[in-house]
Amino acid sequence: MPVKSRCSWASVCFGVQTVSLVLFFYTFSITLTFYNKKFITMFRFPLSITIFHLFIKFLLALLCRTIWELKTGKERILLSWDLYVRKVAPTGISSSLDIGLSNWSFEYITVSLYTMTKSTSIVFILGFSLLFGLEKKMWSLIFVVMFIAAGLFMFTYQSTQFNLEGFLLVLTASLLSGIRWTLAQMLTQKKEIGLSNPLDMIYHVQPWMILALLPLSVYFEGKAISRMFVATTQTLFGAEDLHVVLKNFGLLLIGALLAFMLEISEYLLVSFTSGLTLCIAGIFKEICTLALAAEINGDRMTLLNFLGLVVCLAGIALHVVLKAHSTKAAEKKKEIDELIELEKLSED
Repeated sequence: MPVKSRCSWASVCFGVQTVSLVLFFYTFSITLTFYNKKFITMFRFPLSITIFHLFIKFLLALLCRTIWELKTGKERILLSWDLYVRKVAPTGISSSLDIGLSNWSFEYITVSLYTMTKSTSIVFILGFSLLFGLEKKMWSLIFVVMFIAAGLFMFTYQSTQFNLEGFLLVLTASLLSGIRWTLAQMLTQKKEIGLSNPLDMIYHVQPWMILALLPLSVYFEGKAISRMFVATTQTLFGAEDLHVVLKNFGLLLIGALLAFMLEISEYLLVSFTSGLTLCIAGIFKEICTLALAAEINGDRMTLLNFLGLVVCLAGIALHVVLKAHSTKAAEKKKEIDELIELEKLSED
């Protein structure tokens, strides 16, 4: 097959794969956002609920890994304690605080304000990606991110449903999200570590996430040791009616399953592309979430918020054009390099 045809076919395959992973990510991310908002508003134990989700995700990853090993006869990766502490712990701790603070903010703010503010993580991801050398410093890329950030600022400015406490919680989560996905990209894309499979990544990272969030849950939501978790509250597992207890457990389990599938989709997308791609792809997802929030929850959006939406869309469109141009230039360079290499071989 000619070199040009091989490059074109590889580009098509990569494009299809990326779009499929993005749609997979959209499905579970949007569903979980609305589910968590509804559930946490009802029960108001966001940190304890998050810990329950993390524990179930760990058990699901363990179960899937065990089934995989039994079916294939091959053992899954198990990191040494040295690697586990040095490489996985920072990712797990930042991930836990990102998710925990994000869920906590649902007690105070609307889905719209949460979505708008959380989208600022793109700025933090770019900053950490440049700091760790995962992205090349290009003024066009910085301009695109600043363009999108300006649109996001217009989203949140003078919001009619603004809450400072919730806003600060989700803004802190955005900063942690930048650290989280930069570190996750470094983990999943290093073949020598062996965590490119999302099941292995989830299995290794969940214990650190639970350990990081547990003290916060005890401090803010546990009045005593006996009430450390939501298990003993009247609104959840402490209810006298067994039917209510089973119903609540089922609702918690559904949230955990959605969170598990979302985390798989996120790690797959980061592993095959980058943390920045995940975030930029997520901007359109946020726009869909805002539209649904206005339709389902009646969240209000001002004219300035709408203009911010337009600016974000323009920034995303510009990023797509620049990305396509840089990809085409890289493929052309690769094609020329291969032709030069073939010429050298023929001369020899």
